[in-house]
Amino acid sequence: MGTAKAFRVDVDVIEEGNTTDATARMVIDGEEIVASGMARRNPDDPAMPEIGDELAVARALLLLARELGHKVDEGIEAYEGHKVHVSI
Repeated sequence: MGTAKAFRVDVDVIEEGNTTDATARMVIDGEEIVASGMARRNPDDPAMPEIGDELAVARALLLLARELGHKVDEGIEAYEGHKVHVSI
């Protein structure tokens, strides 16, 4: 039987005018990984805040995944003793 694990990602969203900022955070192996994403509404577009939220959050999560991928690379490099890059 496998070992069950759970990881939690917290995302904070701040809307100010035509700009939405999202910050995604997770703790893994005792280290906090943080990434930010931003969306800016064109003033000519209709006000649909949920779209800005979704875009900013998606960008933050994408960058968080990349940061986690770098952590994987570093862990393998430490074990293997040479530079590696794992595709995610």
